Amino acid sequence: MYRFEIYKDKAGEFRFRFRASNGQVMFSSEGYASKASAVNAIESIKANAPGATTDDQTTAMA
Repeated sequence: MYRFEIYKDKAGEFRFRFRASNGQVMFSSEGYASKASAVNAIESIKANAPGATTDDQTTAMA
């Protein structure tokens, strides 16, 4: 099951990571001063990203 995990880093900032069903971390967040900000970022991803596109910036420019 996919899941978000909220944790505190060594600097005391709140961060989150997204784990795949096999336990691997797929991505991690920046640091947030408050837990509420980290939770808001997670909720924003859940609400706004279902139709996200991919911008492949590795293709050659003409």
